[in-house]
Amino acid sequence: MKRQLIAGFSLSILAVVPAMAADMRPARTPVYTKAPMMAPLFTWTGCYIGGNGGGLWAKKDWTDSTTGFAESSVNLSGGVAGGQVGCNYQVSTWVFGIQGDYDWTNANGSAADPTFAPDLGTDATKIKSLASVTGRVGYAWDRFLGYVKGGGAWVKDEYTATDNTFGLVSTASETRTGWTIGGGGEYAFTDWLTGFVEYDFYDFGTKTNSFAGSAGAFPIDIKQTVSVAKAGVNFKFGGWH
Repeated sequence: MKRQLIAGFSLSILAVVPAMAADMRPARTPVYTKAPMMAPLFTWTGCYIGGNGGGLWAKKDWTDSTTGFAESSVNLSGGVAGGQVGCNYQVSTWVFGIQGDYDWTNANGSAADPTFAPDLGTDATKIKSLASVTGRVGYAWDRFLGYVKGGGAWVKDEYTATDNTFGLVSTASETRTGWTIGGGGEYAFTDWLTGFVEYDFYDFGTKTNSFAGSAGAFPIDIKQTVSVAKAGVNFKFGGWH
């Protein structure tokens, strides 16, 4: 009987010891994995400088200032190339900015002037340059920005009235002020490089120009509107994130 008790006690000891040993093992330190960092969202806040190119279409209506007689309607077309500089500030998904543009152009055109009798006279005009300072308001979808713009504009023009019978020529030139409104879309390819396309309409009203030369001296009222479609790139600096 004693032997059976001793044997049973010994088996109990053998069962308890491994369990106690297991409880005495040092606890494993939990391993924490570092959550991946989220890339910061793009911001349009910052300034930029860039270049552009495109096409220009314009209409110039010539009217005799003295008689009010409509002389001609000249349609012009040509290319534009230039640059722009500006700054944006983003508030939530809205973007507010200001921009200055300057473009050179070779737009020109001519039309018959019945003042010199049918097909005996020609009115010709050139647009030399176009500039504007505009405010911009846009809505951003991360790296895409849709915007509208509007402000003041300036255009430099040259005019020629020719008597085709005698080869007599009178000229005039001016830089006039007007307004512009337009809109477009811009996409950020990187944090510092963006590309855009836009359309702008310009209205320069009617202004009297004093012609002088071998064809005589006379005043002409010229009404002018311009449309421009262009694309370009901007190099952005500051406020990347």
